[in-house]
Amino acid sequence: MSDNPPIDHSSMKLGRKAIKTDSRTLQLAKYLSKQLPDPPPAKDWTKGITKWGMMLNDIHGCCTIAAAAHAVQVWSANTSAEITVSDAMVLSYYKEWDGFIPGEPKTDEGAVELDVLNKWQKTAFDKHKLIAYANVNYLSLAQIRQAITFFGGVYIGIALPNSAKTQAVWDVVADDNPAGKPGTWGGHCVFVPKYDAHGFTCITWGALKTMTTAFWERYVDEAHALLSHDWIAAKGSPSGFGLAELKTDLSLIH
Repeated sequence: MSDNPPIDHSSMKLGRKAIKTDSRTLQLAKYLSKQLPDPPPAKDWTKGITKWGMMLNDIHGCCTIAAAAHAVQVWSANTSAEITVSDAMVLSYYKEWDGFIPGEPKTDEGAVELDVLNKWQKTAFDKHKLIAYANVNYLSLAQIRQAITFFGGVYIGIALPNSAKTQAVWDVVADDNPAGKPGTWGGHCVFVPKYDAHGFTCITWGALKTMTTAFWERYVDEAHALLSHDWIAAKGSPSGFGLAELKTDLSLIH
């Protein structure tokens, strides 16, 4: 018998609202060179960190803000020294960007990823700025891996099934199992800084969580590459990525 306690995430909060699209949103594929080599078979930007912080996502439906805070942890750990955004700061942005009002439970309902990213791009998240964000084709695993390799991770949305509540590794279940229906638990937002041949690893509820490739293909339904100012300043624009063209396009829609 295993000494590990059973997994039970059922008391955790989610908070990703229905997907919003905008025809003006930049598409990552446009800025990737046609001659770009395949992404490496594995990439891991987690730097051995094991404690990531709940970022209040065990209390509130603030996953869209928690994922941003986890992204800052990854970027900072790989460019200077790890920066952990405080719970107070997470709460302040949950109020400012997502409309949460303490004491009014009806306002604790999460947010739309695109809305959060638009606000982040216009201002800053705890002094951390985005040059831009771009949609990644979540159905193209090669493009997802390329985005993780280039930018330290991807910011994604998942239509979580009830079956995910008790899985140590998120995986698909039998087709006839109603607990496996996409979205039966709800929408969730996470940052994904790692992949290998078997799947992808995200940060959620204070820890790393691995999902199989099959799980990704069934339940992930949006993905965004975040071009962190801090990341690009430290590492430069990736070879094979058209940053100048992207900035030009960005200037035309703002």
